[in-house]
Amino acid sequence: MELRHLRYFVAVAEELSFTRAAERLHIGQPPLSQQIQALEAEIGAQLLERSKRWVRLTEAGKLFLNDARRVLALSEQAKLTAQRAQRGESGELRVGFTFSTPFTPLFAQVIRRYRQQYPGVVFTLHELATLPQLAALEARELDLGFVRTVATALPESVRLTELRQDPLVLVLPSDSPLVRKKKVPVKDLEGLPFVMYPKDAGTGIYPQIFRLCRAAGFSPQIAMEAGEASTIIGLVAAGCGVTVLPNSFNNIHMEGVVYRELDDPGATTSLLLAQRADDSSPLVEAFVALAKGNVAQKMGTDPD
Repeated sequence: MELRHLRYFVAVAEELSFTRAAERLHIGQPPLSQQIQALEAEIGAQLLERSKRWVRLTEAGKLFLNDARRVLALSEQAKLTAQRAQRGESGELRVGFTFSTPFTPLFAQVIRRYRQQYPGVVFTLHELATLPQLAALEARELDLGFVRTVATALPESVRLTELRQDPLVLVLPSDSPLVRKKKVPVKDLEGLPFVMYPKDAGTGIYPQIFRLCRAAGFSPQIAMEAGEASTIIGLVAAGCGVTVLPNSFNNIHMEGVVYRELDDPGATTSLLLAQRADDSSPLVEAFVALAKGNVAQKMGTDPD
C-alpha cells in the first residue's frame, strides 16, 4: 500500500465522485478507478459502492477513511519534522562553556537569540573548563563549546572559530602597593603569592599565567588553589595572594579587591567556539552562523 493510494481514496471519499476527485488530483478518471480497485483488492474489503449516478462509502470505507487521514497527516508531519531538522530548527544541541564565558555579554546575547530563533531545538548548556570541553567534543558528548586560548596542541578533530579577544587583568587585594599603578608589569609580580585554578582543572588561564611569568624571568609561587573564579577572587580579597583572570570577571564586584591592567601585550585571551571538524550538521552550522553574525554585527563587518 502506497501513500498515493491513500490520497486517491481520501479524495474520492470526500468528493463522492470519481470525476471531481480526478480533477482535484489532476489525473485521469480511468487510472483513478483502477488505483481504487487495486487498493480494495490489496485490503480485501470493498471501500466504495458506486453506480453511474453516485458513489457511497461502505462501513469498511468509513472506518478506513479515518485511518487513512491519520496516516496521511502523520506522513506530512514526518516530512515537516525532517525539513525542520535539515534547517537546524529541531533536534538536540549540547553546548559547553567555560567559567568566565557567562560574564561576557556576547554569550548571553548569542544564547538568548538562538533560543528565540530555534525554539524547537532541545538546547542544553554544560559548564566545563576548556580542556574537558575539547575532550567531550572528541567523545561526541558535546556538539559545541565556548573555550579559551589553549597552550597544548589542538586535536585534529577540533576546529576553532575566534569570537573575541579579552585582556587579562591582575586581581589584587585593595591594600596592595601595586594598586597605585594603572598598568602593572608582569615582572612586578615576582615573589608574590598566587591564587590559581588547580593545574588539573583544564583551564586555559593556568598555563598562560606560567608563560607570562616565565617570559618575565620568574615562575609564579602558588599559595592556594580553588576551582571557582568567585572563590579565587574571594581569597585575593582575604589577602591570600594575587591572581590573573580574563577581564570579564571585572563584573564580580567584591569588597577588598581591585582590578588592574597588565602591562604586557601578550596578556590577552581569546574566546573561541570549538566544534568537531567533521561536524557539518544543520544544528551546529546554524549556531555557529548565529554566533559569527552576532560578532560581525557588533564589529560592523561581514560574518564571512
